[in-house]
Amino acid sequence: MPSLFRRKSTDLVDEAVTSVTPEETAERPRAYTPTKGRETPKRPTVGRRPAGPSRPLTKEEERERRRQLRTEAAAEFRREGGPRDRGPERLLARNVVDSRRTVGTWFFGGALIVLIGSNAAMPPLVRLISNLLWGALALGVVVDSVLICRKIGKLVRERFPKTDQRMGSLYLYAVMRSITFRRMRAPAPQVKLGDKV
Repeated sequence: MPSLFRRKSTDLVDEAVTSVTPEETAERPRAYTPTKGRETPKRPTVGRRPAGPSRPLTKEEERERRRQLRTEAAAEFRREGGPRDRGPERLLARNVVDSRRTVGTWFFGGALIVLIGSNAAMPPLVRLISNLLWGALALGVVVDSVLICRKIGKLVRERFPKTDQRMGSLYLYAVMRSITFRRMRAPAPQVKLGDKV
């Protein structure tokens, strides 16, 4: 009874057998692979990660490299901002704040004067003036923030009627930007003072 998987003797005869002479086997290296008739294509270099430095970096070079990466990241953040700064509504809020002078930019400078003027060693008149200045600054920031929020709300409803942005979050974003010094704002202001938004 012949096996199902056994090859027939006629199949063995039909196979092409190449004869190899002993001289050819002596000339070939042990890991010889016969050619396929065409050259193997090279791997594409586009999109490949460049090879790292051939030698390890010294401590000074590594420190300089980290400093350069931090500088580049800070410049990119200053230019484009982070995830919380994305979206057309946020851009509109930034432009509204950046196009006007705000009381909030004077708030921290005034707070420093109030802190010095409130010292117990100061005369009573200076302490009274510093307390009045503190109240005026606080009231000015509140009024300015309300005006900014009203303008942003009106513009967002006009330009983005189907927005899914939470208005409370947008107002807080604008108020926090309004009490930051103009040169320290990130992303950097894209409009000049007095420009129409």
